[in-house]
Amino acid sequence: MSERLLFADAHSAADALTFAGRCARLGDGAVRLQGADGTLAMTSAPLAPRGLLDATPTVLVLRAHPVDAELSCDLVVEAAALQPATDDAEAVVLPATALSPAWAGIAPPRSGWVASGGIAASDLAARAQWGIAAVAEAMPADPGEDLVRTVRAHVWGEPDAALDDLPRGAAFAAFAMGFIVGQESARVFRSGPWTRITLNRGHVLVRGPVRVGMTAVRSTGRA
Repeated sequence: MSERLLFADAHSAADALTFAGRCARLGDGAVRLQGADGTLAMTSAPLAPRGLLDATPTVLVLRAHPVDAELSCDLVVEAAALQPATDDAEAVVLPATALSPAWAGIAPPRSGWVASGGIAASDLAARAQWGIAAVAEAMPADPGEDLVRTVRAHVWGEPDAALDDLPRGAAFAAFAMGFIVGQESARVFRSGPWTRITLNRGHVLVRGPVRVGMTAVRSTGRA
């Protein structure tokens, strides 16, 4: 029998599958599953750099679900491969193969978060929609993968004044994951280089500051 995740109820299991389904359409389509003390933290990376010269910001999304108190796990799997159990509405079947994406090795802190204001959900939605339109407008008819990544890195990695200078990709992640509903005000927290945007439907975590351009060349003496 395949390994399973046992949730507290059928609603939690269905909600986890909905989250995984959205993760499957973004980034590399992987989701990290960390279970301990009756809670399963599901994390994915809608945006993450590939290589040292990639200016794409690291933007993670997170949602927590109640699970069996005895569950203890930490693995990354293909989000689309998570399946509902046919014989138990409270269980989700895991795929046989685990993954090891680079972003999974960058762990945001679990404590030490300090409140740092808020952002209107309407501003998050507006900046995400602006960015989606900007990416589409900048693309030629048949762009290659390298050009697509360059354009996305520029649009989503740019600090946005409407988002307290967070990269615009934070708004994209919240919007694409369905976290933005109604007139909610998202709470913002900071811990070291990390910023967390908390909404009722989930969290967006951004690692910064955003690097823009080349590092300035320092003089080492007379020419």
